[in-house]
Amino acid sequence: MATATYPPPPPYYRLYKDYLQNPKSAPEPPPPIEGTYLCFGGNYTTDDVLPSLEDQGVRQLYSKGPNIDFKKELRSLNRELQLHILELADVLVERPSQYARRVEEISLMFKNLHHLLNSLRPHQARATLIHILELQIQRRKQALEDIKRRREEAQRLLKESLGTLDGQ
Repeated sequence: MATATYPPPPPYYRLYKDYLQNPKSAPEPPPPIEGTYLCFGGNYTTDDVLPSLEDQGVRQLYSKGPNIDFKKELRSLNRELQLHILELADVLVERPSQYARRVEEISLMFKNLHHLLNSLRPHQARATLIHILELQIQRRKQALEDIKRRREEAQRLLKESLGTLDGQ
């Protein structure tokens, strides 16, 4: 049954058999899940919070607090990363046995950069949604203007044709 091209509907469809005659006969949907839940063998949570770097066991290189200047911190980390990469190249040439510590420092900087960028994701999502909604509003306004213009053109053509018919 599971590999059939058109498998039968799931067994709970019977709960909705009288829905067309009596819409109240269908069961209420389950309440939204809050907290943790199991899905495909993995534990997930509905709390969509970015864990701090300390929770992940990583040292935080940028300033802490609620009012972080993301632009300044990202630029600072980026400059520091560039410097460490140049130092790594120098270490690989001069003292190849000491490269591991430099690679760890670079890895730490990348983790901090990723964490900073990921903490900006909610803002990015809101900005993207606002942009999409503004585009939809703009398209609908244009469509409305197009409809009005075509209606006026159709009315003008009707008046001209009535004038032509009256003139004959």
